[in-house]
Amino acid sequence: MSSILAYEFMKRAFIASVLVGGICSLIGVFVILRGLSFMGAGIAHASFAGATLGMLLNLPPFPFSLVFALLGALFVGWAEKRGELRSDIPVGIVFSSTMALAILFAGLMRRYDPRILGYLFGSVLSVSWSDVIFLLVTGFLVIAFISLFYKEIVFAIFDREYADISRMRPDLFLHLLLIAIALVIAGSLKTVGVILVFAEIVTPAAAAYELTHSMKALILLSVTFGILSSVLGLLISLFFDIPSGASIVLVVTFIFFLSLIFSPKRRRLKEV
Repeated sequence: MSSILAYEFMKRAFIASVLVGGICSLIGVFVILRGLSFMGAGIAHASFAGATLGMLLNLPPFPFSLVFALLGALFVGWAEKRGELRSDIPVGIVFSSTMALAILFAGLMRRYDPRILGYLFGSVLSVSWSDVIFLLVTGFLVIAFISLFYKEIVFAIFDREYADISRMRPDLFLHLLLIAIALVIAGSLKTVGVILVFAEIVTPAAAAYELTHSMKALILLSVTFGILSSVLGLLISLFFDIPSGASIVLVVTFIFFLSLIFSPKRRRLKEV
């Protein structure tokens, strides 16, 4: 292990993996509780469209990726409220339209850009210190947001009517939650890729949900599963020379199936 961390790029890879696993699984708790599981896929595709536009313009992809992710998230929140639509409808529109844009931008390139595959499937070994710093800042902002407004977020998710009566402004906090999801996805895209970032958000939280009824335990277990799967997945990918993003997601999926098998909730259902 020490010999692996002797390389600078490996240090960045491990730090990025831990940060992505922790941040994605933390925000994932609120994603699954709010019923926004499909949201991750839609925003990830929007972020990918932005990255391909940056490549097409021969500019850094990340700022475009971040802007598209934020616009996609805000559009979903606006359309859901203004048009009285279920969230899956605007998410489906974002998913399909931004994927079409990504294909269009890639097709307009004079030469194929190999970074496209990195954004699709993840390239944790190529992350830079600037990527790591953005993940650190994102993690700090997400943790601060959840810590400061935990009560408001929970009531906005579980009891919107009470939140309205109590003037907690649930729409504001749901929009802020969407922005947090967009930040996490844009920051994680280079590490695990557009196809797999969705699983990194949903699966650890889903695994934790099978094991507890406590909100605090749910958050703690989800973050633990996210970090553990990221580290184990990265190690497995190094030793067996397989893609890191896929390895990380397969590890957390294995954890999910173990949670299903040993879930106390399932055992109670069988007893009933």
